[in-house]
Amino acid sequence: MIALSLVFLAPLVVMVLGSLQRPLQPPPDGLDLWPDPAEWSNYLAVPRFMPLAWLLLNSLLLVVVAVPVTVVVTSMAGLAIVTARGRLRRGLIGVSVFMLLVPAAALWVPRVVLLRGVGLADTPLTVALLALAGTTPFYVLLFALAYSRIPVSLLEAATLEGLSPYAVWRRVALPLGRPAAVAVAALSTLYYWSTFMDPLTLVSSPGNWPVALGLRRLSEMEAALYPIYLAGAVIVTAPALLAFAIGQRSFFASVERS
Repeated sequence: MIALSLVFLAPLVVMVLGSLQRPLQPPPDGLDLWPDPAEWSNYLAVPRFMPLAWLLLNSLLLVVVAVPVTVVVTSMAGLAIVTARGRLRRGLIGVSVFMLLVPAAALWVPRVVLLRGVGLADTPLTVALLALAGTTPFYVLLFALAYSRIPVSLLEAATLEGLSPYAVWRRVALPLGRPAAVAVAALSTLYYWSTFMDPLTLVSSPGNWPVALGLRRLSEMEAALYPIYLAGAVIVTAPALLAFAIGQRSFFASVERS
């Protein structure tokens, strides 16, 4: 397990050490990556090559809007699957699994055509519109699995008490499905913070880009400036790692109980 962890951590270590190399120098020979001396000024140079603060704000706005919408939509869809009966339930599960099997690349062009047709393309929140479709059917199935462990009699009793379907979801299902909600919120946060292909196809104005797309533009600089690019990569990666480090205990506890 330790060896496997080192395999995944090695690229992060190389990224951090590379960000401290002196710019305009030839790439290090072999594994001689240790910077001597460390060029901490590379981090201060990143905003000179891209509007870092503005792009970070775009990504933060995207996460703040898209993640709650994703949790609400997928949790409602998961409850609809659990409360359906017979062929309808099997059909909803089949549709979710089918959509999960569709390659994401197959939907890029239809999404662009539809959003441009209704005038919603190329805005800072265009990518957040994907949350209205639940972001991914995997989250719907995760909620359906969590809600399937709630006694059916409890949901039926809530309905007999006169609660509407919305009230059953808000007052009964969602509180009992909190572990799944935490897991979906964490996964969708990482997705919308780091998403690259969706904004690449849906957002053309640089001022509306999330920071992950701005980082891609930074990678097109002169090769000798790679320490600046790696410093930008560290800055973009740090918030996601920090958020995961803070919430990892709650996340793993939620996954185990889902």
